Amino acid sequence: MYASVRDDLSATLDEIRDAGLFKPERVISTPQSASVAVTAGGAPGEVLNFCANNYLGLADHPEVVAAAKDALDRWGYGMASVRFICGTQEIHKELEQRLSAFLGQEDTILYSSCFDANGGVFETLLGPEDAVISDALNHASIIDGIRLSKARRLRYANRDLTELESRLKESQDARRRLIVTDGVFSMDGYVAPLAEICDLADRYDAMVMVDDSHAVGFVGPGGRGTPELHGVMHRVDIITGTLGKALGGASGGYVAARAEIVALLRQRSRPYLFSNSLAPVIAAASIKVLDLLESADELRDRLNANTALFRTEMTDAGFEILPGDHAIAPVMIGDAAEAGRMAELLLERGVYVIGFSYPVVPMGRARIRVQLSAAHSTADVERAVAAFVDAREAMKREG
Repeated sequence: MYASVRDDLSATLDEIRDAGLFKPERVISTPQSASVAVTAGGAPGEVLNFCANNYLGLADHPEVVAAAKDALDRWGYGMASVRFICGTQEIHKELEQRLSAFLGQEDTILYSSCFDANGGVFETLLGPEDAVISDALNHASIIDGIRLSKARRLRYANRDLTELESRLKESQDARRRLIVTDGVFSMDGYVAPLAEICDLADRYDAMVMVDDSHAVGFVGPGGRGTPELHGVMHRVDIITGTLGKALGGASGGYVAARAEIVALLRQRSRPYLFSNSLAPVIAAASIKVLDLLESADELRDRLNANTALFRTEMTDAGFEILPGDHAIAPVMIGDAAEAGRMAELLLERGVYVIGFSYPVVPMGRARIRVQLSAAHSTADVERAVAAFVDAREAMKREG
């Protein structure tokens, strides 16, 4: 049987390669940092890393690493169990309490990833008599999570408040309504208009859920994410997020929400009930990250400065960057094959970035998503801009 399946799969893979959409996995031989050693793909050894979600540079922070080492000695390597059987340690409860306080929510529940967190919310809270209203550019995990529920599904164009209001009017017969949006849209760096979304939710008696994975830790005056940025921390009902980006960069996710929501998730959320507990070493290191965030103004300021410098210099050099001030800076290329080739040329010039194309982004909207970090120096940013200019000239010569 598999012989025929193998031929079909091989043909599909060939189609992906021919379309310039194949996604190679480059191997890194060093810890995640502002610069890394890439072992293949034309890289000249150590390269500047501008494609990680390591926004605050905490992935290899010495205090985070030390906390992880200490946790191995005290708490062990893994739980070998789910939470409700024998997989809950004091360190898990402490992290949940710390996240709740940091995000201004009543309670928090940990998951093995934010993908699982988003996968466990909708099916638990919503039934056939309910409606979920989702931004068109929401993350794949939200889309998949909504599919698992039996709720009525409505969609509105990215950040289009007029269309959102229309969807709210259409669904007024629903028992419960939940508006869900990314806080920051990861392919564009755009920020959701949460104040206006909360106003509409109040007007039409709906709940609000925000996936703030690309914001918590560095967006907002205290790094508490887009609800803090827009002054709606206590108006958002559900916040999902990850420990795998600005908060240390390992893995793990969470839902921070109203107390009753979290209590029900503990009883009925399938990704929570049927997945091993978050490794205690990650929980302990994440608590250290929260400690560091209390005095992380310097890191946030450095990240903002690097972001502004890159966006300004790239625009001055004639590149198209989607507008905004987020550390995600998409350099628009258009053609998928050209974006992939540009990424290859940049790697040869010592700058590690990735070209994104369909189906991750719309057809014809391929880009190189540059992600700035507080770990980058001014010289790193300027070197990256120079590499983009040089790679562009090389592509012109290639014809």
